[in-house]
Amino acid sequence: MLKTAIAIRHIHFEGLGTFEAVLSGAGFKLHYHDVGAADFAALDPLEPDLLAVLGGPVGVYEADAYPFLAEERALIARRLDAGRPLFGICLGAQQIAATLGAAVAPGGAKEIGFSPLTLTDAGRQSPLRHLDGVAVLHWHGDAFAIPEGGVNLASTPACATQAFSRGPNVLGVQFHPEADACAGLEPWLIGHACELAAAGIDPRAIRDDARRRGPALREAGRAMFAEWLEQLQP
Repeated sequence: MLKTAIAIRHIHFEGLGTFEAVLSGAGFKLHYHDVGAADFAALDPLEPDLLAVLGGPVGVYEADAYPFLAEERALIARRLDAGRPLFGICLGAQQIAATLGAAVAPGGAKEIGFSPLTLTDAGRQSPLRHLDGVAVLHWHGDAFAIPEGGVNLASTPACATQAFSRGPNVLGVQFHPEADACAGLEPWLIGHACELAAAGIDPRAIRDDARRRGPALREAGRAMFAEWLEQLQP
């Protein structure tokens, strides 16, 4: 019988990217829950074998302007209480951290572009070991503190908390290991054009880096995610 995975998607081009093939190979059937197009009331957070919460261009502290953030954290809380597998990317990881009581706040500057991680000792013993020495895609302005019971797995010079785990079933990453960069990330560059302009970042540089870095990121990211899926506890 196929296992089920539901990914909460905040913006259409930020899906699970290269990880979709990993899920299929591991026997998962993936469904997207698109915020704004589908009601959270229709989503049972305990039903899927895996729940993923993806990235998006808002901050967890903006619930007054974007009420879905509070609804989403309520779903995450139920999932965490049940100990069910939960994966977060960027905003998704920040939402998990905030649900666990950790602070999430703007960093000193936007971190956008490709650069490698520095893994902690725990990170080198985790599935993130596959990303050691690989330039991953960063695209965030906020950062989470490591929540109580969580383990810091990686950092960069711009952000001391790039990933955390909480037991075998919870993983949150600030960066984007899932991004399908081989084609140049054109939907990202167009969709986030205003953000790039405000940060003074030339999209041509990211496009060129994406094509050069994409193949290595695709292989390393898939290996990381596959290993994490393999060690999940039911």
